[in-house]
Amino acid sequence: MTMNALTFNNHDVAMPLLQELVDGVSHRIIMSTIDAAKTAAQLSLENSLPLSSTYKKIKKLQEAGMLSVERIELDGKGRKVVYYRSRIKSMKFNLSRDQVLLHIEKNDSRASLSVK
Repeated sequence: MTMNALTFNNHDVAMPLLQELVDGVSHRIIMSTIDAAKTAAQLSLENSLPLSSTYKKIKKLQEAGMLSVERIELDGKGRKVVYYRSRIKSMKFNLSRDQVLLHIEKNDSRASLSVK
């Protein structure tokens, strides 16, 4: 295992992460923020979701440790604009009779991926 990867073989940790990524919207948000950070408005437009639903999904992904705030900027009117980025570059899982093995490659070697 590289320093930029985590492996979980604890069912209670691995399954919630897998379940979240099986959700189509979560998967699309993670995939679209791997290479570039995006705002909630951009993610809302890309996924044809109401902005309020997008914020709920972003919060869920942040709580799961899969999405983080990369930067916060001020727009022309002085309002904060938050850019979100996937903390996951790739994920592999192996399901066997007695365990779920989940291997996550972190998107940024400087980031620490904490799973709650």
